[in-house]
This record gives sequence, C-alpha cells and structure tokens, in this order.
Amino acid sequence: MMHRIALGILVRDGRVLLCHRSPARRWIPNVWDFPGGHIEKGETGQEALIRELWEELAISATVHTSEPDFSMTGEDVELSAWIIRAWEGTATNTVPEEHDDVAWVTLAEATMLQLADEKVLEWITLVLEE
Repeated sequence: MMHRIALGILVRDGRVLLCHRSPARRWIPNVWDFPGGHIEKGETGQEALIRELWEELAISATVHTSEPDFSMTGEDVELSAWIIRAWEGTATNTVPEEHDDVAWVTLAEATMLQLADEKVLEWITLVLEE
C-alpha cells in the first residue's frame, strides 16, 4: 500500500518548525519531522496539507502552488513538501497523542536531532540557506 503524505516546511526568522513524533506512534516513532499527514482520497496534496496543518497546529496556512517544493518516493511512501512562509494563528501542538513536542529550530539545532529521514535535514538546509 502506497502512503501519500503532504508535509509543510514552516519557516520563520531563520528557523523551521519540527514536530517530535510520539514514541508510541506505530509508524516512524520517536523522531523529529515536518508537520503534515496522509493525503485522503479525493484530496490534492495542497488541500491535505492545509487540512493537516489546521488539525495538528491550529493554523490556517497559505499554500501558493499546487506543485510541491520538494518530493521523494520510497518503497511504500510518496512525500510532497511545501515551503510555508505565511499563515494565520499561532502554531500550537493540538495533537499531543501524535506529537509530544514541537519546536522552532535552526539548521545547526536540526543537525543535533534524530530526524525521520536524511531528506529532512537536506530540505531544511536548502530552505534556510536560500
């Protein structure tokens, strides 16, 4: 089964927002990753990302393009990530059962974290070094 995932790379003041996946999660537990989630049947990646950011962080994000800024395909996953620089609201962890922490991190801080995939650091580097 292919998992289609939409991720948001929220950027503010030289930092990105990462969520720590709860150690109790069945899929990729106890690591830091971008907020986002599964693209549901009938949704575009852009629609899924807007929904997921609202559900997970209580923010209304502005996604300017239907095409993701980054993508990756693995054996059973397709990741699409959008850079998000504009939103309304204050990012707050509204799903503590999924994420036990959220943090704004610099590139240097991200290198010290256990990340979900090497692409997370690669994409943070590309975004913050623009």
